[in-house]
Amino acid sequence: MKKQLTLISAAAMLALSLTACGTSTSSNTTDNNKQQMADMDMNHTGSGQVPEGLKEAENPTFKVGDSVTIHTDHMKGMDGAKATVVGAYSTTAYAVSYNPTTGGEKVTNHKWVIQEEIKDHEAEPYKEGDQVVLQADHMNGMNGAKATIDSAEKTTVYMLDYTPTTGGEVVKNHKWVTESEITK
Repeated sequence: MKKQLTLISAAAMLALSLTACGTSTSSNTTDNNKQQMADMDMNHTGSGQVPEGLKEAENPTFKVGDSVTIHTDHMKGMDGAKATVVGAYSTTAYAVSYNPTTGGEKVTNHKWVIQEEIKDHEAEPYKEGDQVVLQADHMNGMNGAKATIDSAEKTTVYMLDYTPTTGGEVVKNHKWVTESEITK
């Protein structure tokens, strides 16, 4: 009897929480996108391996070894985090929208995928609205996903090691932040 009561209580709690999740009426896409990023399985620690053909920046604003502060929130605990530059590369960075190959909700305005992480990438940068196939693995379901280019920015991108402001382990080789998203 005690087990049945516990099971019924657990089922009722689950039903209530699922109902609450399904009644969200938020229309702020920025908040929704931040929540998507927080909920998705990010590959926090990388090998530092960069895509074939990616060129190191000749004269980056921030040099390898520089200490910087991050001013973006691609991931929870990023904004305001102290970081070390571990790579600086010249490329075109894209914000993209795509449906993960693993299913789930569409990811919109994901920052950043670079030119060299697009399947069969061309020499010329893509434009807003172009359709591409991703070869990045920053998030589960990204590699092989069909995507739409939301914006393009010719820039220096940086790979960083940082300690999240929320605590926890150092994130190694985070790909990518742009020059406008970090300061000394």
